[in-house]
Amino acid sequence: MSAAPSLRVTEIFASIQGESTRAGLPTVFVRLTGCPLRCAWCDTEYAFRGGTRMSEDDILAAIARHNLPTVCITGGEPLAQRAVLGLMHRLCNMGYRVSIETCGALDIAEMDARVVRVLDWKAPSSGECDKNRLENLRHLRASDEIKFVLADEADYRWACAQIRRHRLSERCTLLFSPVAGHLSPAALAEWIVRDRLPVRFQLQLHKVLWQDARGK
Repeated sequence: MSAAPSLRVTEIFASIQGESTRAGLPTVFVRLTGCPLRCAWCDTEYAFRGGTRMSEDDILAAIARHNLPTVCITGGEPLAQRAVLGLMHRLCNMGYRVSIETCGALDIAEMDARVVRVLDWKAPSSGECDKNRLENLRHLRASDEIKFVLADEADYRWACAQIRRHRLSERCTLLFSPVAGHLSPAALAEWIVRDRLPVRFQLQLHKVLWQDARGK
């Protein structure tokens, strides 16, 4: 008899969604443990290791206690634990509005079609640009989103080239945000307006509200 599905979880908490087109919505976050990447400016290194092994049923019960309809699966890198696919399927069946924040380095093809996929396309300053999985672009739908987190003007120029080369604005919503403490938000906003980019500027609202506090 096979073991019941389980996942290693760093934290489950309710907060305001800080990014994506759902920014501002009260949301339950499920932060899974582990990540195969090591981005230079990662702000969730505490999720690389440790965590608590939880059954799928226990995770669902913890989510339900927050009494919110919107759930975001994040990490670390949530797709590093393939059992997350079953969890998201069950959440969708239960009527939750589910999104996942994934780095784009791992295959997204098997994911439940009802899940909104926010693909974090890694810029050169991250040190993990070569890990972007180009095959994932074929699987994106209009309801999905690509997020570019940019640390300098070189990252910005690279992102603009990616949009042109892969015709990304025809695929889904595009999001540009500055790496906190590295790139001026005003400068990024001015570049976007100057170049008439088909993107949405965003700040990490949770950082504006609570800086880097865990569970926020």
